[in-house]
Amino acid sequence: MKILDSRQGFSIVTAIFILLVLAVLGVFMITLSVVQSRTSLWALQGARAYHAARSGLEWGGYQAVVNSACNTSSTLTVNDFTVTLGCQAEGPFTEGGQSYLVYRLTSLAEWDSYGSDMYVSRQLSSRVTGAVP
Repeated sequence: MKILDSRQGFSIVTAIFILLVLAVLGVFMITLSVVQSRTSLWALQGARAYHAARSGLEWGGYQAVVNSACNTSSTLTVNDFTVTLGCQAEGPFTEGGQSYLVYRLTSLAEWDSYGSDMYVSRQLSSRVTGAVP
């Protein structure tokens, strides 16, 4: 006659539990690593989009002040970003015997298409003054 021990099979249950816990921890660490790398990428793309939008504002300001050109909508490409620049002239205003225009500039820099997982955009606006042409 064989006596059954109540502890029989306990070590296999413990081993499966430990393997399951280690697998869950491994999946969590990999997910955390992927999220961290994507967050860094999005932060970098956001900074690049900001500078592309800023470049658009500077180009538009130059066009408005130096060339007296204010297009309602212009599109440029800056480091693979599509920059859409809007300009609106206000005035003329006169102060101290001098007439000037105020140009309202809006620059939108976009990477990829709207709705995409990698879509990044930044929009900036500014105002500059220029002489009346």
